[in-house]
Amino acid sequence: MWRNYGASADSFYQVRPECADDVPETKFRIKVGKTLSSRRWHAAFTPEGYLDIGKILSRVCRGGIHPSIRGEVWEFLLGCYDSKSTFEEREQLRQRRRVQYAALKEECRGMFPLIGSGRFISAPVITEDGDPILDPIVLQELNAAKEPTSVGQVGPSNGFELVKEHDKKVIQWKLSLHQIGLDVIRTDRTLVFYEKQENLSKLWDILAVYAWFDKEVSYCQGMSDLCSPMIILLDDEADAFWCFERMMKRLRKNFRATGNSVGVEAQLSNLASITQVIDPKLHQHLETLGGGNYVFAFRMLMVMFRREFSFADSLYLWEMMWSLEYDPELFFLYEEDPDLTAEKSGRAKVKSIRQYGKYERENMRSGGKDAEAPLPISVFLVASVLKDKSAKLTEARGLDEVVKILNNITGNLDARKACSSAMKLHKQYLKKAANTNR
Repeated sequence: MWRNYGASADSFYQVRPECADDVPETKFRIKVGKTLSSRRWHAAFTPEGYLDIGKILSRVCRGGIHPSIRGEVWEFLLGCYDSKSTFEEREQLRQRRRVQYAALKEECRGMFPLIGSGRFISAPVITEDGDPILDPIVLQELNAAKEPTSVGQVGPSNGFELVKEHDKKVIQWKLSLHQIGLDVIRTDRTLVFYEKQENLSKLWDILAVYAWFDKEVSYCQGMSDLCSPMIILLDDEADAFWCFERMMKRLRKNFRATGNSVGVEAQLSNLASITQVIDPKLHQHLETLGGGNYVFAFRMLMVMFRREFSFADSLYLWEMMWSLEYDPELFFLYEEDPDLTAEKSGRAKVKSIRQYGKYERENMRSGGKDAEAPLPISVFLVASVLKDKSAKLTEARGLDEVVKILNNITGNLDARKACSSAMKLHKQYLKKAANTNR
């Protein structure tokens, strides 16, 4: 019987020839009738611009999104825009956000002029006491940025001097710049896209501006892996920034440090609780090995499986997760504009359950939405991986073997099957938890 195996998406995310043997094989395929196409995407809008998000969610879960429209679909899945807004309303909001990003970027450039210069640094520029570090590489980049960019113009660092800084917030921000640079150099370097200096500096700029924008979280390692797809999918830097900012709204708790703990530890604790319910034998074995804190799963949760899948497959996984978790109130939950919040109060609540993702609907039925912090599907995805490898993991003689087993899954996971398994475990967990509470 003839089967549609689909077309590869690799041509949209080209890998450098010398790195071809080092990247996992992409399993995602563009399939006619399953993958959300440009035609179906645009047909889901009314003439005014209202989007029937319910149709889109089911299609994304069935076959992902065509790479040519992935960026604009993600903006809705992540809550950048309200599906019940018009084309005109969204364009006005887009322009306001671009102006806001330009102002943020200019503010950062005033503190360190390499921002927006097309260059970036990976060496320290300041001490914790605020004294400037006169690193030759940094000075070289600053001097290069002073050179004329066109007739009669000079770069943004003209007249800038490295002096002692007294503002603690500025010191903390400047301390993050070299770590951002180090991570930018390492992020997705197998892709042809990052052979261009301008793309590396764009990633550095966005992460640096975000570190100033969200001073509580600032920058943490792993954020570059989350931000990288945004600048590949969205041409406008400001649009990519706000898409990343919306993603961080979901994940910033994982990166937020309080005292001696990091926010992701709460998710690891949830993972332990889930595994204890659905696979008590495995949980007991991991505790015996001293892995009851589940730190070995830290990376999967922090960078959302970016290291376990090929680039294209990780994007496919993300969009399925967001579609399953989609809440039509997401835009208003994330939006901090008081005018838009007031507008929400005058709108009728979403009546159709079709407008919610399948995972979200399960939470609503079980009362999980009323919980203080509903568990994200990512935790159940990790739990499904552990359960799938349960036989091997229960034979592990130490945590080093556990880590080795989990490292061997790289490139061997199927994104759609992983989401399906996560959904089944979610149902199983809710059922067992409900029986326990009776």
